[in-house]
Amino acid sequence: MNKTADRIAAVAFLAVGALFMVESLRISKSAYGSAVGPNVFPFLLGLVLVLLSIKLLFETRNYSGATGEKLPRQYKKFLVIFIAAIFYAALLETVGYVITTFLFLVIGFQTMEKGALWKSIAIAAGFSLGVYGLYVKLLQGTLPSWPIWFQ
Repeated sequence: MNKTADRIAAVAFLAVGALFMVESLRISKSAYGSAVGPNVFPFLLGLVLVLLSIKLLFETRNYSGATGEKLPRQYKKFLVIFIAAIFYAALLETVGYVITTFLFLVIGFQTMEKGALWKSIAIAAGFSLGVYGLYVKLLQGTLPSWPIWFQ
C-alpha cells in the first residue's frame, strides 16, 4: 500500500465518478420498452465510484509512516483478466449477459485466488442471475438475453 499512489488514485477515481454522475444526467430519462432509463446505471456506477473513492481517501489517513517491502507486480494476472474483459465485451451481445458475466467472474476469481472453484462458481452464478433478475425482471430494464441457440 503506497499512501501517495492511493491518494492520487482516489482523487482521480473521485473525479471520474463525479463526471459519470454529471454526464449521466444529460442522457434521456426513458427508453422504449424499459421502465428504467439509460441514465440510471451510469449514475449509480458513478455514485459507487465516488463513495469508494471517499472511503479510500479516509483509509489513507490511517496508513503507517513506515513503508513495507514492495510486492512484485503481477503482470500475468493482469493480462489474464484484461484478455477476459476483452472477450467479455466482444461476446456480450452474442452469448448474452448471464453466461458471459458468469464466465468472466469465474475466470477473474480463479485468476486472483486459485482454488475454491465451487465457491467461485456459486458466487458468479448468484451474481449473474441476481443482477439479471433484479434489473430485467424486477426493474424491467434491458440486458442482452440468452443466446439464440440456447432459447
